[in-house]
Amino acid sequence: MNKKEPVYDKVGNLNYHELYSPNKDSYAKIHLNQGASLQVLTINGHELIQDMSPMTYEDTYASAILFPFANRIKDGRYEFEDNTYRLDINEPDNNNALHGLVYNKPFEVVREDTTETSASVTLVYHEKNKCNGFPYTYAIYLEYILTDHTLDLHAEVKNTDSKTFPFTLGWHPYFLSTDLYNSHLIFDCNKQIEMDERNISIGTSYIENIDSFKIADQFLDDCFILESKTILFITPSYILELKTSEDDCFLQLYTPSHDNTIAIEPTTGVSDSFNNGVGLKTLAPHETYNIGWTLALNNY
Repeated sequence: MNKKEPVYDKVGNLNYHELYSPNKDSYAKIHLNQGASLQVLTINGHELIQDMSPMTYEDTYASAILFPFANRIKDGRYEFEDNTYRLDINEPDNNNALHGLVYNKPFEVVREDTTETSASVTLVYHEKNKCNGFPYTYAIYLEYILTDHTLDLHAEVKNTDSKTFPFTLGWHPYFLSTDLYNSHLIFDCNKQIEMDERNISIGTSYIENIDSFKIADQFLDDCFILESKTILFITPSYILELKTSEDDCFLQLYTPSHDNTIAIEPTTGVSDSFNNGVGLKTLAPHETYNIGWTLALNNY
């Protein structure tokens, strides 16, 4: 299918791509030059992801793809293969590097497809410039597939460099509830990541297996070690199933200062994985890593 021309917002500085499901009840809006982040999502008439205004994308990282590291790197410093690297600090209050390097990169549309049951788009970002803190080249392909009841996000990372690099990968979507206080989550977990005052991982602790995680009025910035691939977000108006293809996965929960909104973030690593090794992966030259996340809506 021929690619569409980019669509620009009113101030002309933001291009985006839109997907509509066959029955038009599901809609997705992807901001191409904000890391191909999913900024609006409606499935079967239920608004699941909305614009976070007046909070900015720079403050929220809303729906960002987190690569080459999810969460934080303490002091922006890490060692790999006997070399020391320093990443730029973009969380100055805690002196951390935060949420990777591609959240603000421009992605290009390389393929679009429409069938009787779905609409999809494939996007790519090629990193050709080696920064001091991560001196490697790579390509990231993202495919969004929207149906009347689901959204799939497939991510592929390819090492285009001549050297092996370390990485973790995550997704940072914020979900809307009509009543977050009376919403809850269900996920299989008996261990939680312990954090210090800078939100840097310092260990793990055992917790009672979670049957129902009630959100109520909690402020959350917590990470859990998942024992299964599925998370349920149960709200007064809908039930959302989030599923990951990764066997070993973590769940970061965060409540921003935005009414009835929660970040439910599946990641392959934890805060400071580049130093503590928890969930850390490596990718050899010319090899690829693939992961998928699925959102499925269940009505009451």
